[in-house]
Amino acid sequence: MLNVTARQELMRTIVDTLGVVVEEARLDFGENGLSVRVVDPSHVAMIKMEVDSAAFDGWEVDETKLGLEMRKLKEIVGIAGAGDMVELAYNDESGQATINIGRIDLNLRPLDNSTLNPPKEPAIDLPCGVTIAGSELAQALRAAKMAGDLVNLSITDSSFAVNVKGSTDEVNVEFSKDELTAIDCSDAARSQYSLTYLTPMAKIFHGIENVNLRFGENLPLKLTFDFSDGAGHVEYFLAPRVEGDF
Repeated sequence: MLNVTARQELMRTIVDTLGVVVEEARLDFGENGLSVRVVDPSHVAMIKMEVDSAAFDGWEVDETKLGLEMRKLKEIVGIAGAGDMVELAYNDESGQATINIGRIDLNLRPLDNSTLNPPKEPAIDLPCGVTIAGSELAQALRAAKMAGDLVNLSITDSSFAVNVKGSTDEVNVEFSKDELTAIDCSDAARSQYSLTYLTPMAKIFHGIENVNLRFGENLPLKLTFDFSDGAGHVEYFLAPRVEGDF
């Protein structure tokens, strides 16, 4: 049995974040909350998400693993207005899921869970970290996309920079230590990542208070942020672009 209710804002954050990486996801509902791990088909980007049951307005759950299409969820959640309640229910006997928003009922058949195996979280040590306002990071990524598709992230013990050098244009965004929430880096590092995967996250970051980035010289990028007053937690991993990838 599954019957959960959440405000449109919470459901939109969950669906939009997962939709950056995958078109289909298995949502694992447990006694205390929702857990999701997804990886994109190219195994370049991965998301690990945890949402405490306290973030939801209604939570009646027997442990349920529910595979759903993110596109369909995004469309139906998009119909709801700010503050509207979105109810998701699953009937074990019929094998059918229902999404309710006011007078609207959408009945849909869940996906086959056997095709949606969650990935393992990568075990990596990333030496450098910076915490920045979500709106500042979103603005920097949007500006970076204007010049090219690959972004260079650089960090020292006193600054963090976003740089894109395209064939004709270049964008540079630099933050001093005093303009950041926190910075942690003993040895300067630089690494390059695909904006194809990062730019869609800008929409989500815009409404997030702070985002923590961890990376190292030509190492994966790990982005961590909270939402819904800390009840939701996301870890986003992105593989670097190194010489030989081009």
